[in-house]
Amino acid sequence: MSTLFDPIKLGQLQLQNRIVMAPMTRSRADEKDMPTELHVEYYRQRASAGLIISEGTHPSKNGKGYCRTPGIFSADHANAWKKVTDAVHTAGGKIVCQIMHCGRIGHPDNKAPDAETVAPSAIRANDKIFVGDGMKPMAEPRALTTEEIADVINEYRQATIYAMDAGFDGVELHCTSGYLPAQFLSTGTNQRGDQYGGSLENRLRFVTEVLDTMISVAGAGRVGMRICPGNPFNDLHDNDPEQTFAALLDKVSPKQLAYLHVIRMPQGPVDNLKLARQHFNGPLIVNDSYSANEAQQVIANEQAAAVSFGRDFIANPDLPKRIQNKVALQTMDPSTLYTPGAKGYTDYPEAKQ
Repeated sequence: MSTLFDPIKLGQLQLQNRIVMAPMTRSRADEKDMPTELHVEYYRQRASAGLIISEGTHPSKNGKGYCRTPGIFSADHANAWKKVTDAVHTAGGKIVCQIMHCGRIGHPDNKAPDAETVAPSAIRANDKIFVGDGMKPMAEPRALTTEEIADVINEYRQATIYAMDAGFDGVELHCTSGYLPAQFLSTGTNQRGDQYGGSLENRLRFVTEVLDTMISVAGAGRVGMRICPGNPFNDLHDNDPEQTFAALLDKVSPKQLAYLHVIRMPQGPVDNLKLARQHFNGPLIVNDSYSANEAQQVIANEQAAAVSFGRDFIANPDLPKRIQNKVALQTMDPSTLYTPGAKGYTDYPEAKQ
C-alpha cells in the first residue's frame, strides 16, 4: 500500500514524497516583478515537499493582474529565479514554475505604465481587485486580435524557456481561476468569431496550442496543467463546464503531460475528480483542503498520485515532517497573506526536534 512518503515519478519529475506544495500568490515581488531574497528563503524552507509549484508567475507585462506578483519574461527574471531554484535544489527539493497570464483580471495600477489588459473578448469582469491602497473595479479589457493571439502563445513559449534557464524542474499551465486560458475556454468570456471562439473545438484551441508550445521547450514530461471545472472565481461562467473540460482533457491526455493538477469543488457543478479520472490517463495531483488523513487515504486507494497542500504549507514550512511525526500544525495568519515583508512569510518556525 502506497503512502504519502513514498517516492514517485511524474513524467520526468522524480519526487521524494507525494506531498506537493500548491501554488499560492503571496505578493512579495519587487517593483520590477522580481523575486527577492525573501522568496529564496521562503521556498528553501519548504523544500522537503515532494514538489513545490511556484506562485503564479506572469509571462509578460500584459499578463500581470495582481500587485507585487513575480514575472518570468526576461533574462533578469530568470537570473533572479535561479537563486530560488538553486536554494530548493541544494535543500533536496524540486520546483516547477506555474505560468499565469491573468488576461482580463487586473487593473492598470498593478501593471507597468505601458502594459495593457487583454482578453479573448472585451468583456469586463464584474468584480474588484486589490491595488495596494484598496479595492477597485476590474479594468475593461481589449480583445486580442487573431494575430496577437499568436504573440501571446509565444509569450508562454518564451516564459518556458526562461523558466528552464532559471533551473526550474518543469512548468505548470494555470488553466483555472478565471485567468486567460479559462477565459478562452468559457462561453461567458469568449465571444470571438474567429478560429479561437464560437464552437467548443475553437474555444479549446488556445489552451492546446499553449500546451504544445510549452511542451516544445520543456518536453511533455516536465509540463503540468492545473484545472478546476466549474470554478466561478473572477466572474467566470461557462454554459457547460463538464462538457468543456471533458473535451479539453480528451485532447490533452494523449500529450502525456507530467501531471494534471485538479482542484476539487465538493459543492460545485462538476465532480472534478471523477471527470479527471475519466478523461485523463496520466498522474493526478489533487488539491483543496485535504487533511493529512484524507490525503493518505487518497494515496492508499490509488485515487491520485500526489496531494497538494496550500494553507498548511504557509504556516508549516516543514509540513511533511509534521505529518509524518504527527506534530500539531500551526495556524496560518490570514492578515499577512498578501502583505510585503517577512512577517507571515518566512517567520513561521519549524517544529522542534
